[in-house]
Amino acid sequence: MRAALPWVLLILGLAVCVPGAALAHKESDAYVDLRTDPGNPNNIDGQWDIALRDLNFAIGIDSNHDGAITWGEVKAHRTAIERYVLPSLSIRGDGLTCAIRPRAQMIDTHSDGAYDVILFRAVCDKEVPDRITLTYRLFADIDPYHRGIITVQAHGNTAGAVLGPKDPTTTLDINKPNRRRQFESFVIDGLWHIWTGPDHLLFILSLLLPAVLIRRQKTPAPSDAAQWQPVDRFWPAAVELIKVVSGFTVSHSVTLTLSVLGYIDLPSRLVESGIALSVIVAAFNNIHPLFTRRAWLVAFAFGFIHGLGFASALAGLSLPPVAMAVSLGGFNVGVELGQESVVLPLLALAFLVRNTRFYRVGVMRVGSWLIVAVATLWLIERAFDVLIPGLGFLTPA
Repeated sequence: MRAALPWVLLILGLAVCVPGAALAHKESDAYVDLRTDPGNPNNIDGQWDIALRDLNFAIGIDSNHDGAITWGEVKAHRTAIERYVLPSLSIRGDGLTCAIRPRAQMIDTHSDGAYDVILFRAVCDKEVPDRITLTYRLFADIDPYHRGIITVQAHGNTAGAVLGPKDPTTTLDINKPNRRRQFESFVIDGLWHIWTGPDHLLFILSLLLPAVLIRRQKTPAPSDAAQWQPVDRFWPAAVELIKVVSGFTVSHSVTLTLSVLGYIDLPSRLVESGIALSVIVAAFNNIHPLFTRRAWLVAFAFGFIHGLGFASALAGLSLPPVAMAVSLGGFNVGVELGQESVVLPLLALAFLVRNTRFYRVGVMRVGSWLIVAVATLWLIERAFDVLIPGLGFLTPA
């Protein structure tokens, strides 16, 4: 029974990681920008950018069901959109309440598609105080992963936070922004981006699988299991894996920062296709090694394209330098913590069963083929902008 325990633990670990990743979907983001009105201290002007695909899922604005949402359809549903969206945001502080009134709607294009832009004004019953409490509940009843990225600009200062169903309320001092709270908010955002990002998780898992094995020269035995042999000690394997993950972290941090700051702007379709291809290469390398040495360089190279994918989580974020640095720093820390929370427990479990045929063939070889198959589906769907019927549960987009 004790001998079987590591097998059970490993299976449970992989079951938590892989199916959860496969069933997850691409995160839903909206952006709320609030600005005090210098001409009227009782007013706050707002802009709310929400993906049309998310609104269509929630209230059905694609009237003819042709998959293409037009400006005419948005205009026809303007009242329904405002009635659904605006009550999900509340602005309070020092006993005041601010009634949110719609002003206009328009369409804007983000890196991941078209967004409905709702312009509104929050009219408070007295002057806007220094500390305001925001509650954000958009899509809370249908999407536990939705996030609202909120910025508040007042008196030359900018405060920000990320809110969602699990953390819907925050209090901001619009004169003295709480950078620690903002940093923590984006750390949590980075964690969730990893935990709900199936393509990033499968890439990391593909790098992890061979970490407790070493590939020997071919022997007379033709089986792949004979070529992969277990490592003798845990810590050298852990150090090598840390090098791989660190190389990935460094490169994705570079392109994440450059993209959010506007220096790099590649089409989302190209970026997402590149991420799927990186997962295929990383997993296929476990079956038929293309790169047998310096795996950290491979992770470093592919990290650049993954960084552009991470940047989609912060697209549309417009902050002054200090606030931007805090937000980017927190998000990067969250991504790294998310990676380590996956890598370290699974590495320990893999080490326990590294010298079994179950791991070398069942997990390493068959698992890698499964990852290749899933990532190939993603690549086809993303590159050709199609949805393969019946396989939506496997796709994150």
